[in-house]
Amino acid sequence: MRNPIDRLLGNLPRPLRVFLDWALTIVGAIAIVLAIKAWVVNPYRIPTSSMEPTLHCARPGPGCEARFSDRVLADRVSYHFRSPHRGEIIVFETPKRAREVCAGSSGSSVFVKRLIGLPGETVVEKQGFVSIGGKRLNETYIKPGRRDVRSGKWKVPEGEYFFMGDNRGESCDSRDWGAVPRKNLIGPVFFTYWPPNRIAIH
Repeated sequence: MRNPIDRLLGNLPRPLRVFLDWALTIVGAIAIVLAIKAWVVNPYRIPTSSMEPTLHCARPGPGCEARFSDRVLADRVSYHFRSPHRGEIIVFETPKRAREVCAGSSGSSVFVKRLIGLPGETVVEKQGFVSIGGKRLNETYIKPGRRDVRSGKWKVPEGEYFFMGDNRGESCDSRDWGAVPRKNLIGPVFFTYWPPNRIAIH
C-alpha cells in the first residue's frame, strides 16, 4: 500500500521526488526539534556566578569557577500539571525590575535560580540564614563561605515566587528586585548535560 507522499509525488520525475522527499524529511525533523524546545524541554547556559558552585559559569566571568559554563535542560511541561516546589532550581523569564537592578543582566531573557519562598509566605534572612514561618531552612546546597551577611524580611505576594541564588553573597535575586509572577516560570532544571564531567540529574 503506497503512503500519501508516494501517491502525491508519484507522477514526478525521480530526481525531483528524491529531492522533495529529503526536503520534507529535513523540514519535519526541524519542526519536531522546535516543538520539543517550545513545549517539552529547552537548553540553557549558566551565564553568571549566582548559582556557584551548584551550577558553574565560565571564567573569566566574575566569580566563575569553571573553564566552560554548565549547560542545563529545563522541563517545560511539569508546571502545567503541578505547582513549583521549594528548593527546585527553576528557569524563569527575567522580570523587568531585575533587568534594571542586576548589573550585566540587561541582555538576559531568562534567569536560573533556586525557589525559596512560595506564594503568601514571609521570607526572613538573618546573617545569611533563611527562615520561613519561623523555621530555618535546611539549605545543604549552600556551601561554606557562600552565605550572605545581610538581613531582611520579604512578604511574597499571592501568585508569585521568591528566588535566591546558591552563591548568596554574589546573587542578584528576589531580595533585590522582588518576587516573580507564576506566568514567568518556564520550568525546573532537571539535567546538566555539558561539559561531560558535570553531567548530573537535579
